[in-house]
Amino acid sequence: MALGKRKAAKDGSPRMTPAKAKNAVAVAKVIGPAVIPVVTPFVVQAAGAVRDQLDRRRARKLGVPVDDLGKYTGRGGALHARIAGAADAIAEMRERPNAKAEDKEFVANAETTLRQLTAAVRAAERMPTVRRKAAHRAIASELDGLEERVLHRLGV
Repeated sequence: MALGKRKAAKDGSPRMTPAKAKNAVAVAKVIGPAVIPVVTPFVVQAAGAVRDQLDRRRARKLGVPVDDLGKYTGRGGALHARIAGAADAIAEMRERPNAKAEDKEFVANAETTLRQLTAAVRAAERMPTVRRKAAHRAIASELDGLEERVLHRLGV
C-alpha cells in the first residue's frame, strides 16, 4: 500500500484502483439519468448555433447567400461559386439596353468559357490530388482573367 502511495505522489496523478473505478461507475449510474434530460436541449441548441455560424462564415467567404451554400460543396465549391458570380455579371451585361455588338460578342464568348470552366471543375473533382490542384490553379487563373475583362467592360 505504501508503494502505491509513493508512485502516485511521484507521478502527480491519483492512482485509479478497481474500487475507485467501481464507485465512479455507481455515481455515474445514479447522476447520469437525472442530468441527461436537462442538459440535452442546451447541447443541441449550442450545436445548432455553432453550425449556423460556420455556415454563415463559409457563405460569406464564398460570396453566396447562405441558402445557396449547398450548391457549392466539394473541393471545387469555391470555383463553382466564382463561376456563378461571373455568370451573373455576364447575364447583366447581356441584358443592358445600350449593349454594343462587341459587348454581345464578348458575352457569347464569356458564356462559352464559363461552361467550359464549369465542366473542367467537375472533371477535376475525380482527379488525383496533385492533378486536381494544378487544374484548379489553371481554372482560377483563367477565371481571374475573365473577371478582369468583365470588370473592364462594365467600367469598374
